Amino acid sequence: MNQLIKVCGMTRVEDVANCEELGADFLGFIFHPSSPRCVDADFVRSVVVKKAKKVGVFVKQSAAEILEIMKNAKLDFAQLHGGQNEEFCKAIGKERVIKVLWPQRYDSVKEFQDDIDRFTAYCSYMLFDAGSSGGGHGKTLDFSVFSEVKIQIPWLLAGGLSSENLLEAISSAKPDGVDLNSGVEVSPGIKDINKLSAAFVSVHLANKRKTS
Repeated sequence: MNQLIKVCGMTRVEDVANCEELGADFLGFIFHPSSPRCVDADFVRSVVVKKAKKVGVFVKQSAAEILEIMKNAKLDFAQLHGGQNEEFCKAIGKERVIKVLWPQRYDSVKEFQDDIDRFTAYCSYMLFDAGSSGGGHGKTLDFSVFSEVKIQIPWLLAGGLSSENLLEAISSAKPDGVDLNSGVEVSPGIKDINKLSAAFVSVHLANKRKTS
């Protein structure tokens, strides 16, 4: 299966159009007020997409608030970026949840595996990010941890990914997809078409290597 590609932190209609043209599977819209990439439901609803799925990124909202925003913004998925538990995921609906975990938060591989297992039944996708909270900060992950855990559902790799490190990241971590953000920007929320194009080329190269 080819790598899924998500581009997060969308704030401009032209960036959405460019990402769709390049073949993005998911487009991420951030609903976290302290993020420089924060947008509102009206903007997201106004963005017309052809094939890509719209993902809302949430940190501190309640489940009820998220459901309301998802309805108003016409979102397909909620990416849960806070400490939301299994009940929270259940309230949103398994089929619509992308659950974020930060491997660097754990003291042992076993603890990381326990959380992966804990959430597997409550989400459609998992996303593993660098750092210990938040996102879009350009830090990269130590990929070796992924050879030590079993992940039973599709998962995305995030954290400072760009054309310069995507081939290594994909061949080392072997994710089902990647999440691009700061590595394809000129400034927070402003995507760079050249960086985007180069990143997509890198992902396609990784796909070719995998199948050859």
